[in-house]
Amino acid sequence: MRLLVLSWEYPPVIEGGLARHVAKLSEALSSLGVEVHVLTRGSRALPREQRSAGVVIHRVQTPPRPSALGRFIAWVAEMNRAMIEAGRDLAQAAPFDLVAGHDWLVARAGDRLSGEQRVPLVITIHATEYGRHQGHVDDYPQRLIHETERWIVGRADRVITCSHYMRGHVADVLGVPEERIAVIPNGIDPLELRPLPDLGGLRDQLCGAGERLVLLVGRLVYEKGFQVALEALAPIVAKDPKVRFVVAGSGTYERQLKELAANLGIAEQGRFLGWIDDALLHSLYRVADLCVVPSLYEPFGLVALEAMASGCPCIVADTGGLREVVPPGDRVGLRFNGGDAAHLAMMIERLLYDEALRERLVAEASEHVLRFDWRDVAKRTLDLYREVLPPGRRSQPHSRSRALT
Repeated sequence: MRLLVLSWEYPPVIEGGLARHVAKLSEALSSLGVEVHVLTRGSRALPREQRSAGVVIHRVQTPPRPSALGRFIAWVAEMNRAMIEAGRDLAQAAPFDLVAGHDWLVARAGDRLSGEQRVPLVITIHATEYGRHQGHVDDYPQRLIHETERWIVGRADRVITCSHYMRGHVADVLGVPEERIAVIPNGIDPLELRPLPDLGGLRDQLCGAGERLVLLVGRLVYEKGFQVALEALAPIVAKDPKVRFVVAGSGTYERQLKELAANLGIAEQGRFLGWIDDALLHSLYRVADLCVVPSLYEPFGLVALEAMASGCPCIVADTGGLREVVPPGDRVGLRFNGGDAAHLAMMIERLLYDEALRERLVAEASEHVLRFDWRDVAKRTLDLYREVLPPGRRSQPHSRSRALT
C-alpha cells in the first residue's frame, strides 16, 4: 500500500500532541510494510524531502504561523493550496492507494487530493472545535472551523477517533453515523520517555527537602481545566506550605492562570515553566509526587498515559477520553468529578500523603500502559485502511465543497 498522510505538524515542527501521534503512527505503519509519505509544512531551515524511520517526509514552505485567529484561517487555506500542488506532483510520480488526513487543518487538501486520484479518504478527528469551545461555535472563525469539520467527516470514507467518548461526540456534534467511525486509541512508547541525567538536581530546583511536588502539564487553555487544579491546591497549600506545584506548558490562558494563582495566594508555592522540550517534560514526570490532569474537555489524555508510563501517579478528571485511559476502580489512577475543585482537593490530599497508595498505582499503571502499544495501534489502523481500499481505483469522483476556499 502506498499511503499519503496529511498533517499540519510533524516533528520537528510541533504544535501539540498531533505531531508526535502522526510521526509514531507513520513509523509503525512503515514497519508493517506500508510505503508512507507524509505531506506537512516546513520552513527554509528544513529539507523539502527527507526519509526518517522508513517514512518519506515532504514539506511545503509556509510563513510563520500567525497568532491572530482571523489571519490563521487564511494561513491554513494557503497551506492547503501548497499541499494540493505538492500532492499532485507526488501522485504523478507514483499514484497513492489512500489519503489519510488529520483534523480540519488539512481538510481541503485531503478532499482535493483523494478526489482527483479517486482513492479513499480516511480522516482522524483528534478534537473538535465544538469541544474546545464548550459548544460556542456560533461566531467566526469557530463557526467556519466547525462547519469544515462537519463537511470533512461527511466527505470521508471512514473516520477515526482516539476514544469511544470521541466517537459519540463526533457522531453527535458533527452528524456522522457511528458505524462510520472507528475507535483506535493513541499509543505510547515508554522507552522514548527519556529524562535528563540529573533528576535530583531538577527536583532541588523545584522544591526543597521534605516538600511534595504536584505537576500540571499541557496547553494552557481554558478547556484543560488548570484553573480547577489551582483552586483545589489553594486550601491544601494553606494547610501545608510544603506542598509545591509546577505548571509546564504555554497557551492563550497563561496570563489568567498566573493571575488566578496570585489571587489565590499560592503564586509563591509554584512555578510556571512555559513551553518545555521533551527531555524536561519526561524528567518532570519522574521527579513529581503526582500529576493532575483536570481537563474539562479531553478527547484522549496522553499526559496521563505518559505520566503513568514514567512512574508518576495520576489524578484525572472523570470526563471524556480520560475515563478510558484511567478506568474506574482506583487501580491505575484516581478520578475526580470534572470541574469540582473541592473533590479534586480531596483526591490530591489522599494521594499526596498515602505512600502505599502511590506505590500500588505506579505498579499497576506500569502494566496498564502496555495496552497502548504503537505497533498494535498501527495494525488496527492498517486493517481499517484495507477495509476501505477497493480492489481497483474508484470509478466515480467525490463531491466538492467550498469550505476553506
